[in-house]
Amino acid sequence: MTTLLWFRADLRLADNPALANAVTRGEPVVPVFILDDEDAQAWAPGGASRWWLHGSLEALDRDLRKLGGPSLILRRGPAEAAIAALVAETCAKAVVWNRRYEPWAVTRDARIKAALRAQGVEARSFNAILLCEPTDFANLQGQPYKVFTPFWKTLRATIRPPASIPAPKHLPPLAKAPAGDPLESWALRPTQPDWAGGLDVRWTPGEAGAQARLDEFLDRALLAYRERRNLPGEAGTSRLSPHLHFGEIGPWQVWRAATTAAAAQTGDPFPDGVETFLSEVAWREFAAHLLFHFPTMPAAPLRPEYARFPWRSDPAALIAWQKGLTGYPIVDAGMRELWTTGWMHNRVRMIVASFLIKHLLLDWRYGEAWFWDTLVDADLASNAASWQWVAGSGADAAPYFRIFNPITQGEKFDADGTYVRRWAPELARLPNDLIHAPWTASALELTAARVRLGVDYPHPIVDHAVARARALAALSSLKAGGSAAHGEGLPPSTAQSTIPW
Repeated sequence: MTTLLWFRADLRLADNPALANAVTRGEPVVPVFILDDEDAQAWAPGGASRWWLHGSLEALDRDLRKLGGPSLILRRGPAEAAIAALVAETCAKAVVWNRRYEPWAVTRDARIKAALRAQGVEARSFNAILLCEPTDFANLQGQPYKVFTPFWKTLRATIRPPASIPAPKHLPPLAKAPAGDPLESWALRPTQPDWAGGLDVRWTPGEAGAQARLDEFLDRALLAYRERRNLPGEAGTSRLSPHLHFGEIGPWQVWRAATTAAAAQTGDPFPDGVETFLSEVAWREFAAHLLFHFPTMPAAPLRPEYARFPWRSDPAALIAWQKGLTGYPIVDAGMRELWTTGWMHNRVRMIVASFLIKHLLLDWRYGEAWFWDTLVDADLASNAASWQWVAGSGADAAPYFRIFNPITQGEKFDADGTYVRRWAPELARLPNDLIHAPWTASALELTAARVRLGVDYPHPIVDHAVARARALAALSSLKAGGSAAHGEGLPPSTAQSTIPW
């Protein structure tokens, strides 16, 4: 008899309740990971996520083998069939896993749990990737939260960190492990061409890499997070998002570590920097809450009036945005950082998203899809919620008239041009007062900086003032048609009142 441990978005040993439960049963543990592109369908991992997954699975396998147990078993295909086959092969009397909250995963996991129990196999699931379940809180009307601030206030006042779960020191050996796929056969990493050089340099997937990233952040940037988080030229953020997405570290581990470090340094576990940082962790929770209750969020505007938004069709403009060739330095720097490293600073994410949606009037779903493929931290809930927030079509959305000016945003948050010079080096010789609007430089200044507009760096693909007026006109047409007030007008929840597991 064995216990089947199904790894998913929880690729770690510490603070892993499903792993802890499997170990306490005293039976040999069969650890398995299933690549289930078929169930995920349109939201199967994108290119950057697949690159990360390869490294994370390698690291988890090494960590498991150090415990004396079997290697991580890799299977591919619909999880329902793979789990059934593994139960039969291993005579498993229990299957345990940590929950996921994407709509397709909720439905599939309920089917799997029902099928296992019908066969007399125990099936248990746990929460390892969120601070709270999406059903833990409701607003005063008993409905899902649709505005972040009251959600955060309720979460902050209600939750208390559970006891940490140490990584096991040993796993029982398995007499005969079932066969699995070689990781290389999944071809998760690019070869021809290999575009992942920047990712290799920047990231270390795996639990150890996550812990090192957290320790570095606590030492250098935690207390100043509130002031420095908006400055893309500085190392003022945690860059923990991909590690959290793949479950190489859990949100409670981050919460405990941040408050403990702050208390040791200041005597206060919740100084401003920590409070602000944890509110960003809570945005991830809010996004998961929204996705669970509004499962159409990745594909359709939550505010119904936005279904008739007059989007433009402009393939050339979309390509210019994707390649970082819009002629707006802060936008282009962000898109190039994304392509090179698989990550983009959060302030710049808002700027580039606003530019695509409001300057170019291109459907936010183009941006969502591009981020899904190129971000190493691509998370269905956070990606969809954030794009809809910028578009004005989602929960707690930005007001329709908020249109980021990419020039002033660059001047405010990258005043010395450090970020632009790093990612748009053809502009590096321009002075600070011109680097965010190179077209305003004189011919003499451009010559001195060795910049030929239209040759070395593009002219702006759209005039800011013209684009702003066009966006306001389009957005006003929705408001004139009777759009809902800010924070209202979302469709009713389509989720079940309790998690069906």
